[in-house]
Amino acid sequence: MNLPVRVSQEELSELLLHVAPVRPVFIWGAPGIGKSSLVEAFADSVGLPCVSLLGSQLAPEDIIGIPRIQDDVSTFLPPKMIARKEPYCLFLDELNACSQEVQKAFYSLIHEHRIGEYHLPQGSIVIGAGNRTQDSAIVKSMSSALINRMFHVELKADSSQWLSWACAQELHPYVIDYITQRPDHLCSAPPKTEEPYSTPRSWHMLSDALKEYGACPDEHTLKLLAYGMLSAQHAGMFLAYTRQLGNRHLLADIIKGEARWPSKAEERDVLYFLAQSFRAKLLHDLPADRQKLNRETQYLTHRAKALMKELARINQEIAQMVVSSDGEEALPDWFLVEIVRDLPRLVS
Repeated sequence: MNLPVRVSQEELSELLLHVAPVRPVFIWGAPGIGKSSLVEAFADSVGLPCVSLLGSQLAPEDIIGIPRIQDDVSTFLPPKMIARKEPYCLFLDELNACSQEVQKAFYSLIHEHRIGEYHLPQGSIVIGAGNRTQDSAIVKSMSSALINRMFHVELKADSSQWLSWACAQELHPYVIDYITQRPDHLCSAPPKTEEPYSTPRSWHMLSDALKEYGACPDEHTLKLLAYGMLSAQHAGMFLAYTRQLGNRHLLADIIKGEARWPSKAEERDVLYFLAQSFRAKLLHDLPADRQKLNRETQYLTHRAKALMKELARINQEIAQMVVSSDGEEALPDWFLVEIVRDLPRLVS
């Protein structure tokens, strides 16, 4: 399912507070984006225990229970983890990964909060979640009857909100600082082949692994960890970031004029990382309308033109990468006009 409107973590939390108590909610989103942890946090915020069921591992009897003969009549005994006396939040994770038979077992549970003769306690909340077809995950089509029983919302990754969470959870400084510089690397599209790719979950895993090593691990270990959890492109850029930590080649220092672009051949990967970070900063900070420049962005514009000249002298191809859209988000037109005027060869 592709919804025309997507929400951030904060927006989804607000939606759940208002919608989930009265109607079942289904959260769509890429793997590792934080759907499960967000539902658990929501349940905790409203004072309800969270019971999670994994749709891809369920059989119909796991929902409707097993029959028992009593007074010559058969009744179904629902599972203990569902048949509770106090209200709770029932989280049906990977709901669209279960079989059609299991989906049928969910109909009355989702729509009426009922399994056979058992009713969920008053005040209970039902929330489902699942991946999208384009995520290369285990996904089965949901029947129209099941879709129509829920309110649907799609979660998007928000780097600023994730960084706030990461700082509160005290993730490894390398991870926090890297995503601060490259917020566009928080997520990558799921690959068509079997290989790691970047998600908020994988960055969290990398942070946990780095913490376990205590002091900064050697370059070989960093390479193993990064390529084992992130997309290949992001892993390479993360390694370049760690290499420049011991130098003065920090982007903020370069912009202030307190350091220069690294120019040695063996520092080419660091130069590429810094140039990409520079492009990301320009995209984030420069307004689309030149009239909206303030004192800080005026200074950034002035320094950017000088830094582009210096970068072009070191490596023309990397300098072109900074200003080229190449199917990605483009820098403001007014800025590109000034760059072309000063460096016509960059945009040819």
